[in-house]
Amino acid sequence: MPGENLSRDEARERAALLSVDGYDVSLDVRSAVDAGDGEPRTFRSVTTIRFRCNEPGASSFADLIASSVTAVSLNGRDLDPSEVFDGTRIQLEELDAENELVVDAQCGYSRTGEGLHRFVDPEDGEVYLYSQYEPADARRVFANFEQPDLKAPFRFEVRAPEGWTVWSNGVGERADGVWRFAETKPISTYITCVVAGPYHYVTDSYERVFEDGTRLEIPLGAMCRKGLAPHFDTDDVFLITKQGLDFFHDHFDYPYPFGKYDQAFVPEYNMGAMENPGLVTFREEYIFRGKVTQASYEARANVILHEMAHMWFGDLVTMEWWDDLWLKESFADFMGTFGNVGATRFKDAWVTFANRRKAWAYRADQLPSTHPITADIRDLEDAKLNFDGITYAKGASVLKQLVAYVGQDAFLEGARRYFKRNAYGNTRLGDLLSVLEETSGRDMAAWARSWLQTAGVNSLTPQVLLDAEGRVAELAVLQEAPESHPELRPHRIAVGLYRRTPAGSLERYARVEADVEGPRTVVAEAAGAEAPELVLVNDDDLTYCKVRLDETSLTTLRDHLGALTDPLAGAVCWSALWNMTRDALLPARDFIGLVLRFAGRESDIGVLQMLHAWANSALVHYVAPEWRATGERQLAEGALAELRAAEPGSEHQLAWARFFATAASAETDLKLLKDLLDGATKIDGLEVDQELRWALLEPLAAHGVADESVLAAELARDDTASGKRHQVRCLAARPSEAVKAQAWAQVVESDALSNALVEATILGFDQPSQRELTAPFAEKYFAAIERVWRERSIQIGMDVVRGLFPSFQDSPRTLAATDAWLQSHQDAAPALRRLVLEARDDLARALRAQACDAASSGQELGRP
Repeated sequence: MPGENLSRDEARERAALLSVDGYDVSLDVRSAVDAGDGEPRTFRSVTTIRFRCNEPGASSFADLIASSVTAVSLNGRDLDPSEVFDGTRIQLEELDAENELVVDAQCGYSRTGEGLHRFVDPEDGEVYLYSQYEPADARRVFANFEQPDLKAPFRFEVRAPEGWTVWSNGVGERADGVWRFAETKPISTYITCVVAGPYHYVTDSYERVFEDGTRLEIPLGAMCRKGLAPHFDTDDVFLITKQGLDFFHDHFDYPYPFGKYDQAFVPEYNMGAMENPGLVTFREEYIFRGKVTQASYEARANVILHEMAHMWFGDLVTMEWWDDLWLKESFADFMGTFGNVGATRFKDAWVTFANRRKAWAYRADQLPSTHPITADIRDLEDAKLNFDGITYAKGASVLKQLVAYVGQDAFLEGARRYFKRNAYGNTRLGDLLSVLEETSGRDMAAWARSWLQTAGVNSLTPQVLLDAEGRVAELAVLQEAPESHPELRPHRIAVGLYRRTPAGSLERYARVEADVEGPRTVVAEAAGAEAPELVLVNDDDLTYCKVRLDETSLTTLRDHLGALTDPLAGAVCWSALWNMTRDALLPARDFIGLVLRFAGRESDIGVLQMLHAWANSALVHYVAPEWRATGERQLAEGALAELRAAEPGSEHQLAWARFFATAASAETDLKLLKDLLDGATKIDGLEVDQELRWALLEPLAAHGVADESVLAAELARDDTASGKRHQVRCLAARPSEAVKAQAWAQVVESDALSNALVEATILGFDQPSQRELTAPFAEKYFAAIERVWRERSIQIGMDVVRGLFPSFQDSPRTLAATDAWLQSHQDAAPALRRLVLEARDDLARALRAQACDAASSGQELGRP
C-alpha cells in the first residue's frame, strides 16, 4: 500500500512531538471460526490512545493498516474516516496538549505471519491465532504510533469464541465473555502480543529468593496446538527456562520485570522466536515430532535463552530506532550461548557458535550489502532486512571479543548499570559505551569506531620463523582487510601452538594471549617455543576474523585434522577451511575430501551436521560442474559407509542417515531409501520415524521414484499440518515441467498459499539435480520480482526473491542477466535491489570457486 513504509526522519519528528500515556485495545476475534462464505476476512479492532503533544495545534499521524475504518474520534470530535485514513495512516490535525484518539476499524487476519495470523489445523479443523509484529506490524491489528521509542502501557481485552483461551503480555481473566488483561509496563508496540485458540497449555512456576530476602514468583506456561501435545516435552522447556532465569538474575541484578512468563509454540511462524514480554512466541518446529540430535535441543535452549535475555536487552531497555537494533539482538545472541554454557547441560555451546553462528556472520559480512553493526536504517524496509547475520551473529561475536577486551566482570557490571539507568526507556550506542567506559576504564569510543561503526571481516594469518635449532625465532600475526572495507581492527586473541603426541593426537602445548593491531604484530611470548605443526591464530575463538593457515598448518590439517582432541579448536579449523573454500583458496573437491576423511571422527554432533551442510553446498555450488557427478557419488558412498559404521541408535547414525538421503542419486542408493521406507531393509538401530520418512521421500520425489500417489499415501499416514508442509515440498520437487510450472504459478502468480506453504513450495521447486528443468524460469524470475515486491507483503516478497533466484543456473549468462536487471532497475525499491545484489554476489562467488576447483590438479588432497 502507498505510505506503508515509515522513514527514520518521520519517526524522529513524531517522537519529538508526541508522548504516549497509554493504550486500551479491544479486539473481537469471534469471526475467526465463523465460516460465513468459507473464509473469515476481518475482525473488529477498537483502540483508544491517550497521548500528549508538545506543540498544541500541530499535526501528526497514527499508523493503521486495515480493511476499513468505521469511526475515528479525536478529543471528542468525530472525523470522517474517508478523509483522514488513507489505508496506512490516520491524519491528526490541530492536536491539543492532551489528546484522546479512538479508532474503530475492521482489520484483516493474516496468512503471511505478519499481524494477526490465522491458522486452520487440517488434522482437526481447529483454528489458532497468534500475533507477530516486529518491526512494524502491530498496526495491522490496532491503531498506534508504530515506532520503538514511543513506549506506553497497554491494556488489552479480547472477545473470543467459546471454548478458547486467550493470552497477552499481562495476566488475563475471562468475565462476561471477555478476556481482560492486566496493564503492561511501558513497552513498544512491536512487542505487544495476543495468542488465542484451543491451545494445549501446561503450567509451572519459578521462585527466587534474593539476598535481601525478597521473594520473586513467576508463573510459567507453555502452549502448542493440540495436535502437537503428544510430542511436547514441557519438562525440558521449563527446565531450561528456570535455569535461564536463575542465570540472568545472578548476572543482571535486576529482577525479571514482566510478571508471568508464557511461551507459545505456534504454527506457520516466519522466524525462530519473538521476545514479547510475558508471552514469548516460537516456531512450533522446536517441538520435535521425531528423533533429533542433541544439536536440536541445544539450538532450542539457545533460542529460549536468547528470547529471555531480550526481557532486559530490548524489552526493559529498547533502542530508539532500528539503527541500534544490535543493542538488543547482538546482546541476546551472545547471551543465548553465554547462558547455555553457564546454566544448562550444553557446555560446548561455544563450539556450535564458532562453527554455525559465525558462518552466518562471515557470509553476511562479505556481501555487497554488508553494513556496520550500528547500521544506517533509513526506513522500515531497511529495518526488515537488517535482521541478518551482521546484527545477530557478527554482533554477538564482537561482544565475545569485547568480553575478552574489557573482562567479563566489567562487561556484566556495565550491563547492570545500563538496565538500572535506562529501565523502560530507549537508548542509543553512546548510552551503552558510557557505562562500559566506567566499568572497564577502557576507551570505548575508539573500540566502537573500529568494531561497531565499520563493516567487513579481517583475516589473520600466522607467520612463523624458526631458528637453527628448530625453535620459534619469531611468530607474527598478519592482518588483512578487503579493499572495500580496509579497516584493520584491534583484536584480543589467543594463539595456540599444536603438535602431535606420541599417541598420535594433535594437542595444544602452548597458548599465548596477545593484542593484535595493524598489519603485522609480533607475538613476543611465543619466541623459543618448539616448532609447531599447527598454529591457530584465533584459538578459543575469542575474536571475529577469518582464520588463515600457513602452509605447515594446512599440510598438518590435510593429514591429521581428525587427530585434534579439543572440539573448539576443531570447529575453528573447520571454519577456516570452509572460508578458504568459499574464497576460492581451497578447491571445493579438497574440502569434500576432508569431510569424507575426517567428519566421521567428529565428536560434536552440531559440528558434524554443519559439515554435512557445508559439504552439500560445496558440491552443488562450488565444485567444477564436470566433477559434480563424481563428488555426488563419493559423498553418497562415504555417507552410507559412515551410516553403516555408526553406533546403532546413536545421534551420529541419524545424522549420517539424513546426509545420505541428501546425497543419494544413484539407482542403488534410491532403492535403499525406498527399502528403508517400506521396511524391506533395516539398518540396526535406525528408527525410521515419521520425520525421517519425509526426509527419505524428498530425494525419491526429486528423482522421480515417488509419484503423487505415493506422496498422497504418506500424507494420509501423517495427516497433520507438519505432514502437509512436507507433502507440498515433495510435490514441488518432482522432475516434471508441469509440476514446476504449477509450483511457480502458486507462489509467484497467486497469493492463495499461506507463508508456510509458500516456503515449502519454494524449497521443493529448486532442486540441484534439476538444473535443466528449471532453467526456463530464470528469465521469468527477473520479469516478475518487481511486481511481486510491489504487490505482496514484505515477508512473502523476501521469500520469493531469495528463494527463487536462479542460483543453480550458475553460469556467466545468469550473472550477466542479474547485472542487466540491476542496471535497468536502479529506481527499484532499495530493499529489493539489496536482495538481488546479495544473490548476485553468491553466484559470482560460486563461479570463482568453480574456477578454482577446475584449475586444481585433480588430486583430492583430503582423500586417503
